[in-house]
Amino acid sequence: MASTLVINDRVYETRVALLENDDLVELYIERNADNILVGNIYKGVVIRVLPGMDSAFIDIGMEKAAFLSIADIHRISDDVEFEGEINSDISDVLKEGQEILVQISKEPIGTKGPRVTTNITLAGRYLVLAPMTPTIGISRKIEDKEERARLKKILNELFELNSFGLIARTASSGVPLRLLKKDYELLAKQWSELNKKKSRLSKKGLLHTEVDASHRFLRDILIDGVEKIVVDNQDTYKKLIKYIGQYNQRSKKLIELYDGEEPVFQTYGVEHEIERALDKRVWLKSGGYIIIDQAEAAVIIDVNTGRFVGAKNLEETILKTNLEAAKEIAYQLRLRNLGGIIILDFIDMEKKDHRDRVLTSLKDSLKKDKAKTNVFGFSDLGLVEMTRKRTRESLTKNLCSPCPYCEGKGFNRSYRTVCHEVFRELERYAFDPDIKKIMIYLNPAVVDYIYQNEKSLVRLMEKKFKKTIVFEADKELHHEQYEICLQE
Repeated sequence: MASTLVINDRVYETRVALLENDDLVELYIERNADNILVGNIYKGVVIRVLPGMDSAFIDIGMEKAAFLSIADIHRISDDVEFEGEINSDISDVLKEGQEILVQISKEPIGTKGPRVTTNITLAGRYLVLAPMTPTIGISRKIEDKEERARLKKILNELFELNSFGLIARTASSGVPLRLLKKDYELLAKQWSELNKKKSRLSKKGLLHTEVDASHRFLRDILIDGVEKIVVDNQDTYKKLIKYIGQYNQRSKKLIELYDGEEPVFQTYGVEHEIERALDKRVWLKSGGYIIIDQAEAAVIIDVNTGRFVGAKNLEETILKTNLEAAKEIAYQLRLRNLGGIIILDFIDMEKKDHRDRVLTSLKDSLKKDKAKTNVFGFSDLGLVEMTRKRTRESLTKNLCSPCPYCEGKGFNRSYRTVCHEVFRELERYAFDPDIKKIMIYLNPAVVDYIYQNEKSLVRLMEKKFKKTIVFEADKELHHEQYEICLQE
């Protein structure tokens, strides 16, 4: 499947969009004011051991203690086959006051602190170094027996160098020994530098930070079939060229610097797709639709025939709507990054054969999703229960805040999101020599946010675009609305 990675990199945020056949399927947003924690490695202290729950709490210097389960001590991933495992009771492994090295595997969500693992891993393009786990593993997605045997032989040879645990990623399939060794050497050097920092750090704290969004996507997705990478920031473009050059000089040709006048996300249709991804109602091509309700405890998705009346009988109309909805649901779960418990309310079907076809369609569509999913079939109430692994906030919670106009029962775009939308809109007029001054009218709360949090960036944009930019408060405007007035 033809895939394109589009990177919109700005001072205030980095947005990375993955397109498959020109359709947006994944969107990652990292804001400079945010702390992206997954992958970070910390020196921590055990503050509480709970044998009855086979878990412990670790102080890593953050506001909330990190949670460590015994499952995150024994196993690194469900997607990897290992040569043996370790089994013990958590009270035999951890003691209160003990210093421990941990890595964040799941972001803090809601009132919960981060989830951590003692199985430290450092990811490269083709290999994952697991220095705390003296064993080797191969991605289950590599199914060819001869290739698995080749990789196992190489991993054993590399393992003998330092007894570091190693995992062959899916991307390692078919990669020559030379590149695998180079990847290993880079990771081993990174681990050595981390240990030096650990010895210098006398108390708990951060030892290692995961790479930024653009580098992480290049590392994790490029090798899975991305044919083109488009980036609109020259500095980022140079860094990515340098990064990819460490592995494969030919891959540098895939990276393209975007210099169009229109914002890159506009050119590739991503902005429009983001708008659709924030709507509760999603229309199907047949005229039916699905409603997506995201609650704290679960996600509920309801399927309706809508305007679709069918051409034959009622059962066929329902089946066609449900089959179309199954594919759209899988797509929306991935795009919106919805996770946890998910309840699907398909239109009732009397025939078991029809229910089986809908389930098969749903499971086949979910195979494209990198997040782990489990589908449990139709219940007695005619509902499909499923789960999707959640490691970060959903797109809605990332881009929106609880609505003050409906007492938190719905969502509006946050002040920060509106602010950044305005900044992107300003770029459309940035290099027009006839425009000397730009007036932007916004809700007073958004204006306050800009002058309190983004004042220096506004000055930077004025200097770069050689224009005067003025923000005026208009209490008649909803905080998502704004008006731009251009003056020559």
